[in-house]
Amino acid sequence: MSERPIGMFDSGFGGLTVARALIDLLPMEHLVYVGDTGRYPYGPRPLGEVRSFARQIARWLVDEHDIKLLVVACNNASAAALEILRAELDIPVVGVIEPGVRSLLLATTERRVGVIATVGTVASGAYQQAVATIAGDDVDLTCAACPGFVEFVERGETEGDQVLVLAERLLAPIVDAKVDALLLGCTHYPYLARTISDVVGRDVVLVSSADETAFDVHALLHDSELARHDGAGEHRFFSSGEVTWFRDLGQRLLGPEIRDVQPVRWESP
Repeated sequence: MSERPIGMFDSGFGGLTVARALIDLLPMEHLVYVGDTGRYPYGPRPLGEVRSFARQIARWLVDEHDIKLLVVACNNASAAALEILRAELDIPVVGVIEPGVRSLLLATTERRVGVIATVGTVASGAYQQAVATIAGDDVDLTCAACPGFVEFVERGETEGDQVLVLAERLLAPIVDAKVDALLLGCTHYPYLARTISDVVGRDVVLVSSADETAFDVHALLHDSELARHDGAGEHRFFSSGEVTWFRDLGQRLLGPEIRDVQPVRWESP
């Protein structure tokens, strides 16, 4: 069991922030990553459609790669399908929403917090529910949808005047709310952290769910004796879109671990 890989997926490149944290924290673990770039972005899609994508990818990772644990490294997919995947699969399933909220609540001192995410994630209410469950009425939460951020990251445009102008418009509710901690509620958004910080102010703590998610995976593996203890892990990457683009941009975002990207094609879910 311990020799089986960890499986993870995202609509594209955003989940590489979680992959980076996992590789750094668990260097001996094998990893299989799916970037569903042929169908990105998930944000504007109905949650039911995202749910069907998530179930399809999860089943492929189980059937084709015999994974021992699944990381849903996508906020939209976590909001749409996390509980269904936990019910359907006989392996542990980890999402990114609850770990991110825990980090956010640890970061705030003024108890005024913000979450920025895709339209679909904000509309799902997943973050609102998670904050209410963990903190109750103890914090003031402001959520803002940021359509367009994912597309900038997917094009490799993480800085510049265009993304700054968009950020100033979309983050206005966050600035007005005077939050002291802001959760980047999409795994793509850490790549825009410098621009986001310029807009909301350097005194606002930016929180990413990647590290906390990796800690959850670490705990699960060691508590269940599924952890691999010897040798360096192997990392395999798949894309449902253009594999050369995924490799080239992925190397810039993740690092040299992406040496080769293999194609994957889906039947209609």
